Amino acid sequence: MFLDSGRVVPDFDPHFKIFHELMQFKVQEILLVSSLYDAFLMEEDGSLATRLINEYHGLNLSKAPRITRVSTAEEALEIIRKVPFDMVLTMPYLGSMDAFELGGEIKKIRPDIQVVLLAHNLRSTFVEKVDAYGVDRVFLWCCEADLLLAIIKNVEDHRNVDADIARAMVRVIIYVEDSPVYRSIFLPLIYREVVRQTQSVLDESLNERHRLLRMRARPKILMATNYEEAMRLYERYRPYVFAVISDARFRKDGELDADAGFSFLEHIRNEIHDLPLLMVSSEPENKTRAEKVPAIFIDKNSPVIRDELHAFFLNYLGFGDFVFRMPDETAIGHASNLLEFEEKLRVIPDESLEYHAKRNHFSNWVMARAEVALARRLHNEYIADIASIADMRDDLVYKVHSLRKLRQQGVVVKFKQSGYDPDVMDFVKIGSGSMGGKARGQAFMWACLQSIHDKESILTRFPVTIPKTCVITADGFDAFVAENSLAYQAKMADEMVADLFLDATLPAWLRKELSAYLKKTEGPLSVRSSSLLEDAQFRPYAGLYSTYFLANNHPDFHERLSQLESAVKLVYASTWFESPRAFSQSSNVGRDDSMAVIIQQVVGRDHGGSWYPAISGVAQSHNYYPVLGMRAEEGIAHIALGIGKTVVEGEKSLRFSPAHPKRLLQFSSVDDMLVNCQRHFYALDMRQNTCLQRYSSNLVRRSVQDAAAELPVQMLSSTYIADEDRIRDADLPGLKVLTFAQLLKYTSYPLAKIVHELLVLGRAGMGGEVEIEFAVTLHPEIEKSTFYFLQIRPMVTGGERVEVQICDGDLEKAFCYSQNSLGHGNFSDIFDIVYVDPDNFTSSKTRQIATEIGVVNRRLAAEKRPYLLIGPGRWGSADPWLGIPVQWIDISGVAAIIELRGRLLKVDPSQGSHFFQNITSLGIPYLTITENQEEGILRTRGQEFLDWSWLSAQPHVQGANLHYVRHVHFTEPLHMKCDGKRSEGCGLPGERADGPHCTVEGKRMYNG
Repeated sequence: MFLDSGRVVPDFDPHFKIFHELMQFKVQEILLVSSLYDAFLMEEDGSLATRLINEYHGLNLSKAPRITRVSTAEEALEIIRKVPFDMVLTMPYLGSMDAFELGGEIKKIRPDIQVVLLAHNLRSTFVEKVDAYGVDRVFLWCCEADLLLAIIKNVEDHRNVDADIARAMVRVIIYVEDSPVYRSIFLPLIYREVVRQTQSVLDESLNERHRLLRMRARPKILMATNYEEAMRLYERYRPYVFAVISDARFRKDGELDADAGFSFLEHIRNEIHDLPLLMVSSEPENKTRAEKVPAIFIDKNSPVIRDELHAFFLNYLGFGDFVFRMPDETAIGHASNLLEFEEKLRVIPDESLEYHAKRNHFSNWVMARAEVALARRLHNEYIADIASIADMRDDLVYKVHSLRKLRQQGVVVKFKQSGYDPDVMDFVKIGSGSMGGKARGQAFMWACLQSIHDKESILTRFPVTIPKTCVITADGFDAFVAENSLAYQAKMADEMVADLFLDATLPAWLRKELSAYLKKTEGPLSVRSSSLLEDAQFRPYAGLYSTYFLANNHPDFHERLSQLESAVKLVYASTWFESPRAFSQSSNVGRDDSMAVIIQQVVGRDHGGSWYPAISGVAQSHNYYPVLGMRAEEGIAHIALGIGKTVVEGEKSLRFSPAHPKRLLQFSSVDDMLVNCQRHFYALDMRQNTCLQRYSSNLVRRSVQDAAAELPVQMLSSTYIADEDRIRDADLPGLKVLTFAQLLKYTSYPLAKIVHELLVLGRAGMGGEVEIEFAVTLHPEIEKSTFYFLQIRPMVTGGERVEVQICDGDLEKAFCYSQNSLGHGNFSDIFDIVYVDPDNFTSSKTRQIATEIGVVNRRLAAEKRPYLLIGPGRWGSADPWLGIPVQWIDISGVAAIIELRGRLLKVDPSQGSHFFQNITSLGIPYLTITENQEEGILRTRGQEFLDWSWLSAQPHVQGANLHYVRHVHFTEPLHMKCDGKRSEGCGLPGERADGPHCTVEGKRMYNG
């Protein structure tokens, strides 16, 4: 984590931090000094800058440097004083002075800058001046972009090598060549081979950003032109030398020596018997002598020199498969990636293990894959003291496995059939399109969680993880629709859409990938939506799409695969269902949605054929109903036993503030606890493995009392002692009451602290208020319990910038007033009220009431007339006894909502449900009014009211066949005022809310 303008921001590469620190010096600005004629030749062959950029892109390297050209030495010296160039490229003749003279003058100004001469031919004057001051290197130039790239990278390598070795034990390749002709040919070949070989062996489970970062740990290429310079490089970097490539003939003691290369390589071989050595020579007769060193030999004039160089890197530098050998060099196995490498380490003979370990073969092979930290831990300096081969094997396997697992934490990787390892890969994706809003949010928080290293954080002592997750990206949906020629029809019912999608066939590539994934996946699965619009900033689309649960335990694999495919198709179908389409129209998105799908292991354990987590919950960083000394910014959480359907659909759950977990308004007395406690929960039926239950999604609703003998209920329940009319926090004979006391009251597991820190982390990361979903599995040893992060989405607040004042004059005019108001602003243009008739209300008829509201809504929505909706209990509750179970399609035209408590239904507010989240995301004002049981209305602050006498006196709209619902139409618009800072809201009839009734004299600011 790091601070950015006072905000805590996650470092998204927590396991790749070391790579950020490598290659600190980058050539970004190049000064090119060339005559007009040289410049013309370059442009005739194509723009040098353009070809350099193409070369960088072709090798997938970082940003190419910028080239600034001047024509004369005078211009060069003038600009070098003003601009901090990283290197200078110069042509031989510049009019008033040659390149060596110019280099000398440049060095007087910038002694540290590298000056490289690009000569079109090697005239005698340049050969004589090879060691002259002013020019660091001479190359033969034929306008090759790959040579320019090699020169740039070589300058960077010489500057970065010491720091990168100190940070990450980066390896070194020493290249000795005195001929500008041959180094101009060979240096680009070596660099291209190093870059491509390094890229080819990087773990493909990494994303592109991490692969690019890992490229920084490739071997450094250090170039020498004579024996003394080569020996200095070798002695300085001896422990880190990866390979040596040397000419046979170059200067030694100031004289050209035909044996200099052999002397150099023989010296190295006497000290390091297994270091890869390569001799490159234009004299074929040197091959026999090179093999006696021993060293590999390549003829500089060979027509297949590229292939021979490639073979050297592949076979001797660890870029190919690791070939496990016995001490007599007999091959006994090979590994092409870290997974196979780990598997072979477990089973190879002791003699082979010791042979490779002591010669640093393991370390070198891993380093070729830019696994810097692991290479360091496998180096013989770190394993030499291990007492026995068995202990060494265990140590090696542990280190490789730990690295593989660590690399995947916080990273979304592309699913590959051959390389998928569910033991270490927590988050994979099938396809190459968008992951959708829900999956993006989870991936974001999964990355954030890896950045937490503060020892004081509760998240370092009680880690948070995610369930094993696989995302089918949105291109799967697009291909499915296209291949089956599906076309959306506005009047098609949801059932018809579902049947249409079930009859269609998933793309062949997707079926193949799903089959491979399922073969390696055990345990029950949830199949969830992740549309492109879902959980997006300010448009959460919460709960509008389908979710299905699969036991995934049928003995026939093909049946399990068929169930999974059906669940995916049904989630796809929900994209075209009526409610999401209506929500899109309400939110003015203006484009069609597309769907990614999340396949996720269901959190929980099997309890006698029922699979469920001990706790599921929803938490919000902003509390719209702060009571008992709580503050809005401290947030609110809702938790329940079992699968999260209980919470997100608004059934009975426990509400608490993470900052004050012991202040439970619902449990203020024994009677309150008995009335408000959760009595039912949802679990996945593991016994119904024969088919996918399309409507129940294989979930069963169980009684808490029926599960009294199961571990989660025992750990989360207190017991009601009837004789004492008392609830004891112990597992005793009697009625079980879900109080969650062990977690909230006694904090044996710090649930509240974990939720609080996650909300802080999410709010900092998303830059606004957030809502999260989570689940917890409890262990008899409570500290071994596991917290699973499931989802994050934005909460839409922010309208508080508008100044809203509710004064005494407003209260005198208002027909309703609430101190539990959600939303902020002045809302007008409401000409209609739809309300549940209190005289005809009965809890058993809430479904019929929802149907009647839907009838009125469709008519008003078609006429584009937004309305105020009023009724008792929780709007959108899945439990018809707690409120009106409307779906979004039933109220899609609503402009404001009032929820009544106390007179007809007394239940907790709707906060926390998916329905509630969608209301808030659209900025719809939502007032909760606790009605006074006494007659009369007190129009003062502190007393909520709805003026029924005023409302019932309004003329009802005739012609609608309504029994439970009334519809009132006004000729003058109503106005709703909501002060989100104070959670106040009121409704005003007729005239404008800021009209004459709110005069200066009557205005009395309310400051709490």
